[in-house]
Amino acid sequence: MSLFSERLVRYDDLIPCKNAFIDTRSPGSDQKENFTIIGPGVAENPNQHVHISIAHGFNIGGARQPAGCLNSQHSHLTEEIFVVHSGTWVFYTGVDGNDAKVTLNEGDIISIPMDIFRGFENVGDGIGYLYAVLGSDDPGRVLWAPQVFDMAKEFGLILLENGSLVDTTLNEKIPDSVQPMAKTTPEQIAQHRVITDDDLAKTVIRTSEFNWCKNSYLSQFEGVFEAPLVGKLNAESLIKAQLNWSHGFNISALKLMPNSSIPLHQRFEEEVIFVQQGSLKVDLVSEQIILNKGDTFSVPINQLRKYSHESGDECIVYITRRNDIPKDPSFK
Repeated sequence: MSLFSERLVRYDDLIPCKNAFIDTRSPGSDQKENFTIIGPGVAENPNQHVHISIAHGFNIGGARQPAGCLNSQHSHLTEEIFVVHSGTWVFYTGVDGNDAKVTLNEGDIISIPMDIFRGFENVGDGIGYLYAVLGSDDPGRVLWAPQVFDMAKEFGLILLENGSLVDTTLNEKIPDSVQPMAKTTPEQIAQHRVITDDDLAKTVIRTSEFNWCKNSYLSQFEGVFEAPLVGKLNAESLIKAQLNWSHGFNISALKLMPNSSIPLHQRFEEEVIFVQQGSLKVDLVSEQIILNKGDTFSVPINQLRKYSHESGDECIVYITRRNDIPKDPSFK
């Protein structure tokens, strides 16, 4: 058994929850699969499976949906990032989803601020998968648009004040000690921003716009490129991250050409790797792990690691680290 098995989540081994939220039976939303990969997430079902429970300073999850499947309008208490792993997705803002919209394709990334209602839909031809990062160890609860409560009640689901769901179709009852969650009020709605298509477009980085650089610690090696995406400017790069407001975490894209590698080094925060395309060999001294498309791996703090990509097309991974500005790596 691998020493690092508790930190490795294969895409094929993801355990979905099909009733994680209050809109799980609403028409158009009833076929979505939600995943909690790192941290407790924001699921309203206590049976949601958590793959990696180790605190990282952020949460990572996923949403897999067939074509035409919608995630209802809601907002979060922390920043939320999506990477489109597969499919074509439309993101809608506003309490009714009518304020702004933008379409994203594979590899594109979007950061939706916490004071904006958002929903998203797979508008592609097949199954699509979104990889998501939420700020903080405890990202809080979802605030749903008021119409979501009405739809849920029609299909037997009631959300409680403690964030859990009651399914009346299974003869579940509301506990005497807990009240149903109040429907979102006009005052709560008024605390959210109304934005335009142009505003929403500023929260997106398309793969064609990635600022691949060669002046970071990791990209100094032949055949390796890094694109700072989320976070603040620091010594690692003279190029500012493109989504450079505070998130509480840092994300960059790393591109390795065939037969390229990054030598042994240490990091001083957990380093979460998500493989967008290709395969990455991770050498951890005591063992090697091959990460394939869709896999997620969290490298422990201070663990020596070497990355390499040996054959095929270029390998692209997204790397998430704690804090807006991570510490510089130490090479051995």
